[in-house]
Amino acid sequence: MRLAVRLDRRSLRRWHLELVSALAGREDLQVGVRWYDGPSRPVAPEVERLFALEQVLHRLPRGRSATVSAHLFGPYRDGWPHPEVVLDLVGVADADVRTWHLTFDGGTGEEALLAALLAGRAPVVRVVDAAAGRVLAAGRPGSENPAVTVAAFEDVLAGCTQLLHAALDGDGAAHIEDGEHLQVRHVPLVRRAGRLVARAAVHRAYRLLYRAPHWRVGWRRVDDGPDVIDLGGHPPSGWRELPDDGWHFYADPFPIRVGDATYLFVEDFDHRLGRGVISVVEFGRDGPRGTPWPVLEHDAHLSYPFVLQDGGQVWMIPETSGAGTVELYRATRFPAGWTLEEVLLEGMEVSDATPFRHGGRWWLSATVRNGGSYSDALHLWSAERLQGPWSPHSRNPVLVDIAAARPAGRVVSRHGRLIRPVQDGRRGYGAALALAEVTRLDDDAFEQRVIATIGPGPRWPGHRLHTLNRAGWLEVIDGSAFSPRYRHLPRPVR
Repeated sequence: MRLAVRLDRRSLRRWHLELVSALAGREDLQVGVRWYDGPSRPVAPEVERLFALEQVLHRLPRGRSATVSAHLFGPYRDGWPHPEVVLDLVGVADADVRTWHLTFDGGTGEEALLAALLAGRAPVVRVVDAAAGRVLAAGRPGSENPAVTVAAFEDVLAGCTQLLHAALDGDGAAHIEDGEHLQVRHVPLVRRAGRLVARAAVHRAYRLLYRAPHWRVGWRRVDDGPDVIDLGGHPPSGWRELPDDGWHFYADPFPIRVGDATYLFVEDFDHRLGRGVISVVEFGRDGPRGTPWPVLEHDAHLSYPFVLQDGGQVWMIPETSGAGTVELYRATRFPAGWTLEEVLLEGMEVSDATPFRHGGRWWLSATVRNGGSYSDALHLWSAERLQGPWSPHSRNPVLVDIAAARPAGRVVSRHGRLIRPVQDGRRGYGAALALAEVTRLDDDAFEQRVIATIGPGPRWPGHRLHTLNRAGWLEVIDGSAFSPRYRHLPRPVR
């Protein structure tokens, strides 16, 4: 197919060059650039100044948002009088040729994207065939840093690239409602810049006083009553906390019953070392029996210790995204001894790999980073056995949605329904979790619907909530906490 990408040479960004290069790398496309020379729709100058200010305050490099020169597009100039499709990135209709648009909450052009980000939300992005009035792909790409406009802008642009590939592959349609279409306004930009400076000062002061981020684990007994999935929210009785010493935080709790004993595996992060290991603590009916102690270390940071039993063995798939792998460990001396059994996947930044059984085989769900967010692109693989080999789903990523893609715990079957806890990252990393019912999962498609969203509140104070799990009578979650640096100051000698 001959595809012409329509760009305004007066407002070119590095992302445009990355996108054209990526599309040109597809074997099914011939790609050229077609310049738009009509009335310009420049982004407000205050936006560029805001980006520059954020770069300085947050020490960020300029990536996809950086402006570039038109001469860099020389190898891709469009010489065709009649391309089959024009991918319009300016916001101009073309009656003479089949035209695709990128829309952001229904608006076109990067102003629509920026307006949503400045309003504090990730917009729904659609690839629309204008002539047919048909949505070819849709999703809600997002960012772990929605409050930093330039970071969110660049992350969402990376998600746009994924959605355009999905549209070209013919498998990107999704059911997500648009938000309200907004306009960028001058006064809010000025106010935002002022708030940004103040927030950066507060953030630095906070870092001087507290270790951050600092997570904590909550637990409770579930006997015959409903659990969080049944309730669709926090239990009336609230949660008890797994204590820490301030130097360590605990997150990503995964309980498991082996024999008559219950164990809790956690990410154990040491602030002094700046990386995590996997630790375990046995639980009695009244709480933890001691302090979590390390059982698995790695050259890379470890987290999300997914533990399970299969074939008479106990297994663990910890997150090793820093190593670019997904690794399967077998317990040789449970709970302390673990040996690497298989490298299931490699060469990708995979977050929170979550295996489960469905339809007579194993499935593996996880988010994969492709230059943008770590949390918005859901990928699936399937296998006949836990050890693999694992085959990717033909429509990966099967979902692009910062609100409901990234796993947040074990997938469970409840009353004939397949429920997956997911992270809702619209307000930042780990801000809330949701429960999604999988309504279709096979080799051809994946579909889900969110049935509940659960955040911190009176029954779980703090600002974060991003993991939910249960094993037998023990139900666990995690969330944010405060760890004052003065907690460990030496006491004066009397």
